Amino acid sequence: MKDRPAIVLITCDELNKDVLSCFGGKAISTPHIDRIAGQGTIYTNCYTASPWCLPARCSILTGLYPHNSGAYSNFRKCALDQGITNLFGSLKEGGYHTSVFGKCHFAPVPYSETRPDRTLPYDEFRDYYMSLGIDHLELEDDKQVSVWFYDDYSKELDRAGYLKAYRDAVWNEEYQKVFPFPGPAEWHPDAWVGRKAAEYIENYEKESPLFSWVSFSGPHYTFDSPEEYLKQVNADALPPLKRRDGEWADERRIHHDSYFGGSRANIDGCGMAKDHACKNYTDEYWDRLRVNYCANVKLIDDQVGRIMEAARRKYGDHVMFLFTADHGEMLGSHGLWGKHNCAYEEVWHIPLLICYPGQKEKSADDRLVNSTDLLPTCLYAGGIPLPSCDGKPLQEKGWERAYTFAEGEGYLAVTDGRYKYVHVQKGEEQGRELFDLACDPDEFENLIEKEEYRSVLAGLRGRMIEHMLPSILA
Repeated sequence: MKDRPAIVLITCDELNKDVLSCFGGKAISTPHIDRIAGQGTIYTNCYTASPWCLPARCSILTGLYPHNSGAYSNFRKCALDQGITNLFGSLKEGGYHTSVFGKCHFAPVPYSETRPDRTLPYDEFRDYYMSLGIDHLELEDDKQVSVWFYDDYSKELDRAGYLKAYRDAVWNEEYQKVFPFPGPAEWHPDAWVGRKAAEYIENYEKESPLFSWVSFSGPHYTFDSPEEYLKQVNADALPPLKRRDGEWADERRIHHDSYFGGSRANIDGCGMAKDHACKNYTDEYWDRLRVNYCANVKLIDDQVGRIMEAARRKYGDHVMFLFTADHGEMLGSHGLWGKHNCAYEEVWHIPLLICYPGQKEKSADDRLVNSTDLLPTCLYAGGIPLPSCDGKPLQEKGWERAYTFAEGEGYLAVTDGRYKYVHVQKGEEQGRELFDLACDPDEFENLIEKEEYRSVLAGLRGRMIEHMLPSILA
């Protein structure tokens, strides 16, 4: 067992990679995340398997696309089936001790049960997560979930005397999801997760090799960084807002109503906007949101440093670090925030950094990879047989992927890295969009009706059929 490396998988929720300094971000420095990039491998073309939390996380956990795992929605009753082979179970069978710190979200949250005046029990969810093969769990199942339901974090936050203030801020509609964390920085959800993970890794004494999934719920909204981190952001160097006058004039565009307001207004951010229209957010609001978001990433970077130091002290170079996100965040580009129904690069194209055991020199891998590759990559590192899945171990260099997909309830997207097609078909939510990233990297022009792109569109639709047909009519 001692010859197997420790594996530390670090994920952020809703992370726009362009905020990180190793991807060119200027508003903050992220030296600890940069260290993984500087000593490891940057996967420059990594895409999430879904723009929603639950299906994206279940794809990481199973190595399966959502249509193959059955976990395809944040909202329907489609919790991950306990009978499906997953990362925790495979690692346990291979002799690893499995631990999780932070967000799981492998089952839909009962959003309709939430109340502004109290925090509700959550033990049933915790028991379900443990049943998936987790040996040790310190649960903080999303910032808002920790306000709505008593997970491990909110129980401790309540005993410390800060839960009510946090709950009141989350439910305060005037804040529009942007406010400073109402307590000491060490009690912010992401600081709590980082502390719990670092302490556990430092004090781990079992013979079994350790797997730790450190799952930060930030910088996902609410945008709630502590005050001292807000001061560390250079507001003059925020990521540029990609906007163009007239972009949403066509009513058939997927996010037309989310921008202007209407029956199809469903992106996350429109719910807090006047008339449910993202166009009503002011430039001051966008700046305040982005400063808070960047500050949260800065806090997470400090915690990543803390975790890496603990693991290095414990294991030296005999540890594999993986850093990624479940999906990204629009962060004001195209006048939107959130990720619902998004195939934009801000949401779909995620960071993936891996520092393999003993690796010291930076490298880059430009293959088309996705979330399903994380399970086989972790099992390969532990010398554990790979189950049948949609992903491939990234350590193996002899394969290429021509296309990658993103899936969700009423949503399917495909890209070859240049051309991108997204198809939305869910009640009143309808849309078909085609983009050419070589000619239009900011994704303003929907080319769906352009004659010169007809063959490209037909090819991408063909790939969608080939992707789905084996599961539907096998």
